Amino acid sequence: MEPLIIGATEKTPGIIFDPYNDNYEISGNSRPENVREFYYPMINWLIKFEKEVLDRKVIIFNKKHPLNLNLKMNYFNSSSAKFLYDVMGELVRFHKKGHIIRILWHFETDDEDMKYAGEEMSELLDIPFQFIETPPTD
Repeated sequence: MEPLIIGATEKTPGIIFDPYNDNYEISGNSRPENVREFYYPMINWLIKFEKEVLDRKVIIFNKKHPLNLNLKMNYFNSSSAKFLYDVMGELVRFHKKGHIIRILWHFETDDEDMKYAGEEMSELLDIPFQFIETPPTD
């Protein structure tokens, strides 16, 4: 299965879904012109990942080796929030099937709005996030 790697732009986040290097990350800004067109490849990749990797036990995510999704968002609009929720919802499905999934929500020390957005997503998805405070960038 090929990794999904999409470079960040001014309006779209960088995406790394790379099972061979154990790297799963969404980072940057999310305000794409067509949010559905941008996020559907991620959701489709995760569905394929489940069938080709998880169901076949090619990689097993357990307590010693969880799947860590790092979310390092600077900004996302409301349309993006719905699709980020859908992406994380796929991971929650994996978690409910017995795979250990950790969502690591990074936020800058002075960005209470981003911290709050993560807390709301965690509550809506009914899975605890790990919150990682980072120093502000200028």
